[in-house]
Amino acid sequence: MNDALSNFLTQHRIREVECVIPDMTGIARGKILPRDLFTASGEMRIPKSVLLNTVNGQQPDNGPFVGDTDPDMVCKPDAATVRIVPWAAEPVAVVIHDCLEWDDQPVQISPRAVLRRVLALYEARGWQPIVAPEMEFYLVARNQNPHEPLQPPLGRTGKPEVGRQSYSIDAVNDFDPFFMELSAFCDEHQLGVETLIHEAGPGQMEINFSHGEPLDLADRVFLFKRTVRETALRHGVFATFMAKPMEGEPGSAMHIHQSINDGEGRNIFSHTDGTASEHFHHFIGGLQTYIPQVMPMLAPYVNSYRRLAPYMSAPINVRWGQDNRTCGIRVPKSGPGARRVENRVPGVDANPYLAMAATLACGYIGMRDRLHPSEPTDGSAWNVAHELPRHLEIAIEAMRACDTMKEVLGETFVDAFCAVKELEFSTYNRVISSWEREHLLLLV
Repeated sequence: MNDALSNFLTQHRIREVECVIPDMTGIARGKILPRDLFTASGEMRIPKSVLLNTVNGQQPDNGPFVGDTDPDMVCKPDAATVRIVPWAAEPVAVVIHDCLEWDDQPVQISPRAVLRRVLALYEARGWQPIVAPEMEFYLVARNQNPHEPLQPPLGRTGKPEVGRQSYSIDAVNDFDPFFMELSAFCDEHQLGVETLIHEAGPGQMEINFSHGEPLDLADRVFLFKRTVRETALRHGVFATFMAKPMEGEPGSAMHIHQSINDGEGRNIFSHTDGTASEHFHHFIGGLQTYIPQVMPMLAPYVNSYRRLAPYMSAPINVRWGQDNRTCGIRVPKSGPGARRVENRVPGVDANPYLAMAATLACGYIGMRDRLHPSEPTDGSAWNVAHELPRHLEIAIEAMRACDTMKEVLGETFVDAFCAVKELEFSTYNRVISSWEREHLLLLV
């Protein structure tokens, strides 16, 4: 048992420990252990196949990825991730674990291991990625019937929101009790959140994170989603990270700002004279080339592709531009030391470990292979033809066919992840929708 971890449990008088891992969907899986058992064992053992669960709890044929006997993996706590669970009735801690084989090698299909693999490629070249995610989500009225459309919740006025409320302070204040408790929970959970704004949709919010190291940010986003959902339930509403929860309303994104430092902490996207470097342009070239090949990691569900529509604040392209929000790749205005690239394609429904691994892999390949970007887009890119897969099935086919991504992310992971997505898609395809019943039942 790590001394720092043991001291944390003692200092906070922890009675139980939530031992969690993120599966491929980003859902927390694991065990809840009494403190003495957690301290005595120092690790958790669960079936490796748990990583392969679809969002609806199924699994593809897992033999090719975990072995025919469905063996256990060894999950070891990462002491840097231990935190208090702020909403628990008694002192409870949560610790994120790394998934290891019995020889201490990373389990290749573990999302944390995939991100670590990409970060190791950067480290080998003396580079340190820096990221800052922006998380959009909706507050919605409680809904027990999945066949009914979601509705905005009632705030302190007793009325649901109507119209567009972008950046409205009053609209945020309508849910002050929720946000005050969420802020307190985030502080106690050490999540490092910064700005809160109201987005365009009714009940749609955005919370930004302070920039930092990608694995730490992925951990914080992973914990943040659960924190938001738990807080919402305490206030009688639902919080959803669906990419497109309401028809006719904007979707929710996880924009990821990215820059790369060298070993001295200097931003390699800028020359010493302040101009943009070759690394900066090659990074963008990598994003433009490979984002369409990793879309299942950025837009993982059928619903994800409903968000990616023109004129709805979501990209359909991989164009890039200076401070241009119609482009899939935006370069915010900044000084040379803060020069960064914002990937606007990922949906907030994406697994944060895999979304960060995907976007950083694209940029890495661009710098490694010296890929050149297009010319920047100065005007609106809304009228550009679709440059991204239009739905999940095509996206899976593109990812399966990309040998370069298999090399960078690991062939076993790519094959296993695509198998999970294929099973989810086939399950969805068996559903008869309300649209079909309304328009086909008596008319065809």
